[in-house]
Amino acid sequence: MSALQRPRSMMLAGAFALLALPWALLAAKEAAKEKELAPVPAQVQQLFNCRAVANGDGRLACFDREVAALQQAQVARDILFVDRVSAQKARRGLFGLDLPDFNIFGDGDVDKVESVETSVASASPTADGGYRIAMADGSVWVQIDSKRMPLAPRPGQKIRIKAASLGTYFLSLEGRPSIRVRRER
Repeated sequence: MSALQRPRSMMLAGAFALLALPWALLAAKEAAKEKELAPVPAQVQQLFNCRAVANGDGRLACFDREVAALQQAQVARDILFVDRVSAQKARRGLFGLDLPDFNIFGDGDVDKVESVETSVASASPTADGGYRIAMADGSVWVQIDSKRMPLAPRPGQKIRIKAASLGTYFLSLEGRPSIRVRRER
């Protein structure tokens, strides 16, 4: 079949694909930029630079000097160290809050929290017939849909909250059907 005999829809689809390709490549390039490691703090880089000192005594003196400076910076809170477990705990504590991603807790895709499981500390009805539920972890969630829960949440009941679309979340009380919620604090 020659180009003149192809259906018009096939030619339009091909043209659309060619027009969309640069945008897709640009989006991929931007996504790759976001995956770059955060810059190494100057104090840590100076410690790393000690490895390049050829003389053994000089290298040891360099390491001693830079570790002391790093320890001093930590005591002064000029630099903070966070391990993966602490970063995951912090991410979990911030789950549901609408905060910008500064990439201070590591790679967002690898450590992203998709859901949390906790228990009810207290619950109270809201004016619109929903619930405001305080969790054992200190977070407070408010029902934003009109679904009725057959039984009121009680302290100690297990809750699972998972990310939904458009910045909202689903809360399931002990495996019952989910309600849509937002985090209040």
